Amino acid sequence: MADGAGFSEGADGRYWAGLREGRLELPQCDACGLWRWPAVWRCGDCGSFDLTWKPVPMVGRVYSWTRTWHPFGGTEGVGVPFVSLIVELPGAGGRRLVGILEDAQAADPQIGAAVEGFVSSTRFDGTDIPTIKWRLVESKA
Repeated sequence: MADGAGFSEGADGRYWAGLREGRLELPQCDACGLWRWPAVWRCGDCGSFDLTWKPVPMVGRVYSWTRTWHPFGGTEGVGVPFVSLIVELPGAGGRRLVGILEDAQAADPQIGAAVEGFVSSTRFDGTDIPTIKWRLVESKA
C-alpha cells in the first residue's frame, strides 16, 4: 500500500483512482442530476443506484480554512504549519472538497477567494496518498 492503492476500495474508490491518474472525478446521479459527495452507492435524494463518475475541473472558491500549527498522528509528512482548505466546486453543483494550500506561509486565505487545484502526493502514516493541493488565484482587478 506504499502507493495509496488501498484507497481504491469502497464507494469512493473511483475518486482515489482518478487522483492517482492526475484528475478529479466525482459521482453525479443519472436520475435527478445531483452531485453526490462523499461518494455513495445510492442517491440519497431520489434513491437511484445509477451514478456516473464525471470529470470535474479543479477550480473553486474557499469555503472555509484552518491553519494547523502542531503535528498529529500520521501527518508528519505534511509538515507544519499547514493550511487545510474546504473548497466549493461550481463544476460539481457546489459540492465541497478538502485539500491543502500549496503555500502554508501565505497570508490568511479569504473566504470566497478563487483557487485552482492540482494533484500531489502526501505521506500519511507511512503511505503516499494522492492529495489535492490548492493555490490561490490572483484576482485580475
